[in-house]
Amino acid sequence: MTDQAAGGSHRAAPVHTHPDEVSVLTALSALADPVRIQLIRELAGSADWARTCGSFDVPVGKAALSHHLSVLRGAGLVEQRDEGPRRVNRLRRQEFDARFPGLLDLVLRGD
Repeated sequence: MTDQAAGGSHRAAPVHTHPDEVSVLTALSALADPVRIQLIRELAGSADWARTCGSFDVPVGKAALSHHLSVLRGAGLVEQRDEGPRRVNRLRRQEFDARFPGLLDLVLRGD
């Protein structure tokens, strides 16, 4: 019996970009969207790996949320992993701050 026939599902593991591989323009572009800024702020206020994809309070559907999280992964801001049926997230704060010192602080301040 396949996993899908057993009620499971196969989904590709998320691809992550390390912040060292990200240009400043890619980082700024990822942070230019209000929904993505909200995601970053919610992750910054949460423990690592505590937030599932469905736990964010953003005004978009599942497909759009998936896209926004993909953009943040591609910019080196977010890391995701699967824990059973759930996908959990963490802000790559330390790694991103090492690459772009002070940028996240500015975004999180909201000035």
